[in-house]
Amino acid sequence: MLRTDDDTWQITESVGATALGVAAARAAETESDHPLISDPFARLFLDRAGPGIWSIYDDTDLPAELDPEVRELARAMVDFMAVRTVFFDEFFHAATDGGLRQVVILASGLDARAWRLPWPAGTVVYELDRPEVLDFKAETLAPHAARPKADLVNVPVDLRHDWPRALTDAGFDPARPTVWSAEGLLRYLTPADQDRLIDTIHELSAPGSWLAANAVSPDAIDPDRLARQRDQMRHLRTAAAALAGQPVVDLEELWYPERRTDLRDQLTGHGWHVSTTSMATLLAQHDRPPAAAAAFPSVFVSAQLNWP
Repeated sequence: MLRTDDDTWQITESVGATALGVAAARAAETESDHPLISDPFARLFLDRAGPGIWSIYDDTDLPAELDPEVRELARAMVDFMAVRTVFFDEFFHAATDGGLRQVVILASGLDARAWRLPWPAGTVVYELDRPEVLDFKAETLAPHAARPKADLVNVPVDLRHDWPRALTDAGFDPARPTVWSAEGLLRYLTPADQDRLIDTIHELSAPGSWLAANAVSPDAIDPDRLARQRDQMRHLRTAAAALAGQPVVDLEELWYPERRTDLRDQLTGHGWHVSTTSMATLLAQHDRPPAAAAAFPSVFVSAQLNWP
């Protein structure tokens, strides 16, 4: 299913399936012997969705005879999501410890941070995503008596549409410093849409705001590397389809492997103080093998808007 400028999807389709993939990786990490994270809600989403390509990341379901290369790639995905989750969790802790109480999670997907993180009293968390995603999350958690630990405001909107209006209509105050996150989002936007998103975040940010995002590294679009990745993902997709007993989403069709504006340069140009961390560094910090850095070359960005 190739991307189009105004494509739509359900939670088990297209980009929606990537949210379930992240949930599967978080569930596998949570249930591992030495987890970096604890996400007790991830398994609930998987149970409701049923089998799909995301099942390949779930250690509890993998057959012993699975191709070792596919198993290694699936393990790398779990490591990637584990350290990525830690990066953003720690970012939110630091920002709220610094006194910020207005949080905007762009493309919130099936992460349950509003439910699982210990937010300080008075914190308002705005979650933006397509209505199908937010509805699936709410409907899944409701029977389990799960309650958000912050004042949660759902903003059902496609980020390619007028999300600033939807956000402000929901009560967002651009005069207050804001904690922004764009986790696992940018690669699914065109380079032009990514530029507009970052520019818009800046326009809505009061001095003292914080931002965290992850982006693909420049070497991710090297033609030889892309060819190797497509071949690896083809093998993984074949194994996942056999495991799920049905055709599965081709994840390589969902992102835009095109040259992009350097996120550090763009934010610095707007007056943000920016720091970056490589995937390899994060993996090493958490004693995880380096395979995920090769499979998912990424850079993690945190930034603060300087006071005038």
